[in-house]
Amino acid sequence: MSTIAEKLKKIRADIADTCLQAGRSEKSIKVVVVTKTAGIEAIQEVIRQGFVDLGENRVQHLKQVAEEVAAFLQENQDDPAIPEKVNWHMIGHLQRNKVKQTLQLCRMVQSVDTLRLAEELNTHSHKLGLHTNILLQINCSGEPQKYGAPVGAAIHLAEQFATMPNLRLVGLMTMAPLTMDKNRVRASFARAREVYEEIRGERIGGAKFKHLSMGMSQDFQIAIEEGATMLRIGSAIFN
Repeated sequence: MSTIAEKLKKIRADIADTCLQAGRSEKSIKVVVVTKTAGIEAIQEVIRQGFVDLGENRVQHLKQVAEEVAAFLQENQDDPAIPEKVNWHMIGHLQRNKVKQTLQLCRMVQSVDTLRLAEELNTHSHKLGLHTNILLQINCSGEPQKYGAPVGAAIHLAEQFATMPNLRLVGLMTMAPLTMDKNRVRASFARAREVYEEIRGERIGGAKFKHLSMGMSQDFQIAIEEGATMLRIGSAIFN
């Protein structure tokens, strides 16, 4: 078994153990594999192991990697162990001038944190005949260097996003502070869960609003304990 397969097996086991302790089903957790530091052979191994949700931070790298992955899937279309397609997630800060390129590759944009970006996504989705799934990114750590809408603006923004006909607001995304202090990490995730539940309580986005994307390689167990449904894991797999 390859090193990557071993690491993925450990991550699956850690998710299962944490879900068991938290009284949750591991089926409620989706892993988005962050490919930004990985070579194509490593990504191919991830796909062989059954992981079909892939995340990228930068549009230029996304274009390159998505082409390589598409070629791999095409070459192995007769292999029952290889899926027909993968799902790309844009998880990094997205500039408005890169929206059209992104939408040609991604059906989920996790990092929507301003009204202007949402409007741009809605306009280009309409032009391309798409309905794009988005997550509202909020800054729960209060760090000025982090992207994400302020917590206090989240409900108002969610209401505006939910009115856009070519966007589907399907949840929230946040990033914990980069710290060894687990209490600060937990507080950030707990705050995101509170906002998520508040938006659900207002029925903004309807039944589609069901994803809470938080937790990365160093803190995904805490994220699961605090209610994450989607994890973004890269370095624990590829480093």
